[in-house]
Amino acid sequence: MKDIFGKALLDYHNGNYTEDIVTSTNISSEDILPLSYLFRCYAEMPKLEQKALQLAKGKVLDVGCGAGNHSLYLQEKGLEVKAIDISQGAIAVAKQRGVLLAEVLNILDETETFDTVFLLMNGTGVFQELQQVSKHLKHLKSLLNTNGQILIDSSDITYMYEDEDGGFWMDTNANYHGELDYFISYKGEKELPMKWLYLDFDTLKLACESVGLQCKLVLEGEHFDYLARLS
Repeated sequence: MKDIFGKALLDYHNGNYTEDIVTSTNISSEDILPLSYLFRCYAEMPKLEQKALQLAKGKVLDVGCGAGNHSLYLQEKGLEVKAIDISQGAIAVAKQRGVLLAEVLNILDETETFDTVFLLMNGTGVFQELQQVSKHLKHLKSLLNTNGQILIDSSDITYMYEDEDGGFWMDTNANYHGELDYFISYKGEKELPMKWLYLDFDTLKLACESVGLQCKLVLEGEHFDYLARLS
């Protein structure tokens, strides 16, 4: 990984902002991801994120923390928070912004236990592909203290396969429709392609039940997105 994402966050935080990140997937064209959005405050966050933050309790793990927006908010509320991300640049920025405990770490390498585990901004993305969901859920379950919870969001992207006539052009012989190849570029440099998973709620619920987790729909967003609570 070249950590282009981390470089962009560092540029923005250190006053070297000149352009935004460009993203695309194997089923969608290029789109702009404004760096300012990655530094949003609570009032600027979508309702799903705000709701998740309201439900946080106890010792919290913020998975894929990015620039540390959620961690900072929870710290200010007096909660103990550990922020992790695989991006060195993101962790550097989170620390510079005041996140007290931030570490470069893959979620599968985490060994501490928590009362709340956050996976936000399409948290199911870290699972990468459908066949890895159970492995990640089992590990996440092992990180929970008694009465602990996992707060995770995602989207059902079936709508992206809809044609002009209202039908769907998904290949029934292909992999699960939420498995995408995700591409980002910044200042002319391209990151290595990533596997990224969008998981519809029913599929997440079924996967949770298979590993002994309860899955409750907490809130639905305005565009096929949702927040779920696993316990």
